[in-house]
Amino acid sequence: MANEEYDEEHVKRLKKGVAEWNAWRDIGQHARLDGAKLSDARLEGAELWAANLSGADLCYAHLFRANLENADLSGANLLCADLRGADLSGANLSGAMNLNNVNLSRSANLMSANLSEANLEGANLERANLNNANLSNANLSKARLEDANLVKAHLQGANLRDAWLRGANLRGADLPGADLRALLILADLRDANLTGANLSTADLSLVNLNRANLKGADLSEAILDDANLDGANLDGVNLSFTRLSGTFFGNVDLTSVIGLETCNHHGPSTIDYQTLEKSKSKQLPLAFLRGVGLSDNFISLLNQANQHYSCFISYSTKDQEFADRLYADLQNEGVRCWFAPHDLRIGKKILDAIDAEIRLRDRVLLILSEHSINSDWVGDEVTAGFEEERKRGEEVLFPIRLDDTVMKTKEAWAAKLRARLIGDFQHWKDHKAYKQSFERVVRDLTKVT
Repeated sequence: MANEEYDEEHVKRLKKGVAEWNAWRDIGQHARLDGAKLSDARLEGAELWAANLSGADLCYAHLFRANLENADLSGANLLCADLRGADLSGANLSGAMNLNNVNLSRSANLMSANLSEANLEGANLERANLNNANLSNANLSKARLEDANLVKAHLQGANLRDAWLRGANLRGADLPGADLRALLILADLRDANLTGANLSTADLSLVNLNRANLKGADLSEAILDDANLDGANLDGVNLSFTRLSGTFFGNVDLTSVIGLETCNHHGPSTIDYQTLEKSKSKQLPLAFLRGVGLSDNFISLLNQANQHYSCFISYSTKDQEFADRLYADLQNEGVRCWFAPHDLRIGKKILDAIDAEIRLRDRVLLILSEHSINSDWVGDEVTAGFEEERKRGEEVLFPIRLDDTVMKTKEAWAAKLRARLIGDFQHWKDHKAYKQSFERVVRDLTKVT
């Protein structure tokens, strides 16, 4: 009984007026309002931080700019409550009732709030701060979330169908399995986790999906006009009948994307060389390549280039003359290649870029000579090549030699290379000998169909 009287006294004090209540809270009094009847109460600006309001009846309550930081609102009835501008950071709203159509606009602070499984259908959360909020499995259908801060929000399995997310910031948000058939124009979804998300029919115009994880997501019939997909993970994404215009496909792998041939192109899009390189293991649909704006001549050259393995050419600058000749001749044969000299003095960032190129290319064409074998790099690159072979389960290193050094050196990696066929260019300055050796290289770099 003591607890009931104590709670009742708190309720009476609160109903006397916010000014008296706040003064009482200022001296550090703890608020026990669980189960309190506070419907239609005038609580504008009330200091309700860390208050226990679990199971409280707050329907039609006036909580404009109230301080509810770390408050427990689990199971509370918030039907038509006015929470505009309220501070709900860290509040527990799990299981709260009648949050649908609640007004939380005007920069309400819900940072790190627990709204898991909450029913927020039709709620007004415009410009609300939901940074790191837990909205997993919440019902946000038809909610107003324009310009809301949803950075790193937890939205696993959330229902956002027909929600308004125009200009919302969802950077780094976790949305696996969420239903995002919503208005997302101008939304920021950089680094967002959208694995398995339902985005079919969603309007993603001008949306930033830079580095977003869209693995297995359904974007069928979505609108991607002027959307940025730079660096996004599109593994298994469904783009069936998706509308494209000004869409940016940058540094993405399209090989496992579903429905590329059915995309509706309302204007040209951009597809960069990194995307073409990453997607080379599968011939992309002609209708898609034409739709994004590539000419038939370019597509023909692209298909021709895909007939050969791409190469990273590893060599020493002291063999520059030969490397330049080989590079030019390979390019003329349609073999895409990239190279950098061993003994060029460059920083770690460029070294990392070279390592990345080795991983990106099909083959490492290793020009072996006294100069390259005596360099500091060749052993590292051969080691990296062997590691790639282990990962891919196929040969990556493609050695050719300009002299006999590789056959005589005591380097451990050289012994492994000698066990395979090494192209012989010892007489490369003789035109006929060079031509014969070069033709063997092109033959061995041609894909078997």
